[in-house]
Amino acid sequence: MQKIKPFDHLILILGALFLCVPVVMALMSSTHTGVDIHSNGLYVTPGSNGPATYAKVLTHRGGFTGDVTGLLMLKNSLIMGFGFAIGKIVLSMMAAYALVYFRFRFATALFWMIFATLLLPLEVRIMPSYQVMSTLHLLNSYTGLIVPLLASATGTFFFRQFFKSVPDELLEAARIDGAGPFKFFIDVLVPMSKTMMAAIFIIMFIYGWNQYLWPLLMTTDEGFYTLMRGIKSILQVWVGSQIPDYNEAFALAVLAMVPPVAVVVIFQRMFIKGLTESDK
Repeated sequence: MQKIKPFDHLILILGALFLCVPVVMALMSSTHTGVDIHSNGLYVTPGSNGPATYAKVLTHRGGFTGDVTGLLMLKNSLIMGFGFAIGKIVLSMMAAYALVYFRFRFATALFWMIFATLLLPLEVRIMPSYQVMSTLHLLNSYTGLIVPLLASATGTFFFRQFFKSVPDELLEAARIDGAGPFKFFIDVLVPMSKTMMAAIFIIMFIYGWNQYLWPLLMTTDEGFYTLMRGIKSILQVWVGSQIPDYNEAFALAVLAMVPPVAVVVIFQRMFIKGLTESDK
């Protein structure tokens, strides 16, 4: 029987508490009123205002136009999250497939040029990207929000390494059976890449879900606001003696955590397998 190590368990428990306590405090504070939070600080016990707060942030119409609801912002965030994840996976897989199986000159140099784009964060290229979207009249659109950021050096790198580990015998067998490049990609590589796709999906979904700066620049129409912008807009309301609705901000923050957590829980096993599996 393995000996129990209390100190190791204590470290794990403290680490779990360190991560969970802020979430619990946000959840408990969202059930109190904004005035109570402003006067007494954050809460670790539930209040009686929870159902009313969550109903308000989901269904109450607000903003300058009076048409923005939490459900609308939740829908926009989901569209961005799924659009980023699916689009980046498709483009990354096609780019990696071309780099690995189409033996053209300078393929390695081209890959490292793609990989070097990791050194250029969004903030560096945000103004040229904005200018291009403005010229194409794609501001205030889902296309303008998603398409400019779909190119992914990270996804291309992972899929390239995965494809390079696929035995050459599979390609030769596919050729003997009369499969062309497209059929080999769809019927062989895509099914084999499910775990890797799940791993990249989680990373890219969370990346798209948490975007704040890019939607801030790309959208002036409140109909395209995301949850991240909604939280910020609530905390910016401080006119005279008006107190921000901290409880609503906390409620939106809690709601903003639910989809990423659900995606991680659903794809957790495939995520770990996709990043650690070496036998194909």
